[in-house]
Amino acid sequence: MSRTTAELGIAEELAAVRPRTLDGYLAALPGARAAVLARLWRGLVHEPLPWVTGREAGRDGVTLRLADGRRLRGPHVDPWATGTAVPALELGGVPHDRPAELLTALAVPGGAGYAVELDHSVASLALSRTARRPAGPPAAPWEWEQLSTDGHPYHPGCRSRPGFSAAEQLAYAPEHRPVVPLRLTPVVGGPVRGEWPAELRDGDAVLVPVHPWQAAHVLAARTFRPGPDAHPLLSLRTLDLGDGRHVKTALSARLTSAVRDISAYSIDHALATSETLRRVADSDRLAGRLHIAGTLAAAGDGTPELAAMLRESPHVHADADAGERVVPVAALPALLAPYPPRARLDRVVGFARLAVGVCLDLLETGVALEAHGQNLLAVVDAAGWARRLVYRDLADIRVSPARLARHGFPPPRLTGRLLDDDPAALRRKALGCLVAGALGPLAGDAATLGTALAAATEGRAPTADLRALRAEPLPAKALTLMRLEPGGAVRWAWLPNPLAG
Repeated sequence: MSRTTAELGIAEELAAVRPRTLDGYLAALPGARAAVLARLWRGLVHEPLPWVTGREAGRDGVTLRLADGRRLRGPHVDPWATGTAVPALELGGVPHDRPAELLTALAVPGGAGYAVELDHSVASLALSRTARRPAGPPAAPWEWEQLSTDGHPYHPGCRSRPGFSAAEQLAYAPEHRPVVPLRLTPVVGGPVRGEWPAELRDGDAVLVPVHPWQAAHVLAARTFRPGPDAHPLLSLRTLDLGDGRHVKTALSARLTSAVRDISAYSIDHALATSETLRRVADSDRLAGRLHIAGTLAAAGDGTPELAAMLRESPHVHADADAGERVVPVAALPALLAPYPPRARLDRVVGFARLAVGVCLDLLETGVALEAHGQNLLAVVDAAGWARRLVYRDLADIRVSPARLARHGFPPPRLTGRLLDDDPAALRRKALGCLVAGALGPLAGDAATLGTALAAATEGRAPTADLRALRAEPLPAKALTLMRLEPGGAVRWAWLPNPLAG
């Protein structure tokens, strides 16, 4: 059976650098194709794509009418389902089982570039699925972050890592559980926010941690010295230093959707954003339900390619003596998998009550979190119940000065894109990320999500935000549309609400 460009490239590299992995990689390719094709089909069915002129649901599946007169057919799609596989889709009577080749055959604007990303996504996903799984439950805090092999549960580019060789994925990707040797480069005169640690200074220079991929591919002209060893987390470019701190590094590669640089704006506003969110989280309204893993310091040379942020580790908020651990929401399915179905559902509902309550109370107060499965973590007790939440990576929250003022908070020391008083925009950010990024993947299907949302919203005081969550279509980023359009601006889809009607 033929293989695509990226599939062949990874296979040839593995044959040279890790030959014992090659057979497992080749065996994983069909499943990886079907997993990425399922994510792509979800987007084609549910997103507002301008070249899809109609959608018809029948007994056997869904047919899309395309602007050029062709028909694309596939199975029914639960937009909230995870772990699904679509072996093939039929375009004009011709079956396609490779996502990249389907995009090429569709011949839609932006499809050629996105086909390359999907080719990488399939190949990298197959490689990720060869990662050796731990024999028992995680012992070190960062090991919870390294359980997922499949990445984003809804994004067709869930494992797109263009620019990463097979050897680099094995050396740096969290699912392979490597230890990553960071580099340090001296910077004089660049922006520094917060108390930059003494061990990362050399006279007048600050020593900025640099990811080794960035050092090799983007900053090769700079001078580097050895840095600390660290453990990669869900985001790959954020690493656990093992001392109660995480470091977020710049990584000028397009992973999933975005190039993972760190803007000068993020450096300038990092500490003020932490201050604002902590003040709200510490208020009586939140009643100790939310901890903030705040930014400790940030530094760089003024360019997005060379910058780093030091953050508090979320794991300091667990009482280890009481059996608590801090688990990213993306890893909660793995934690709950051993429980019987009813006990697992009860814990999903319990988490939903906590997360919906916190996010709605924050939204009413004036902060819209980007609470997806990577940024939002749960403090879980020994019996698997979520007791509190931890939030990290504050770069894309939204803050409403008007709402904060109504609740007696002083004006935030922020300017620019983080500020937004538009209720619709705040709601899209908060509810779209919480439901499509955290609750939907944890529930795993529309019926379970409906059960969780019904329990989580019962008895709450009626507000416009609550009415939107209970009765309106639910916002979710239009992940496929965003990759097909030039510029990649945020676009939204409106998905069926399992509570509505």
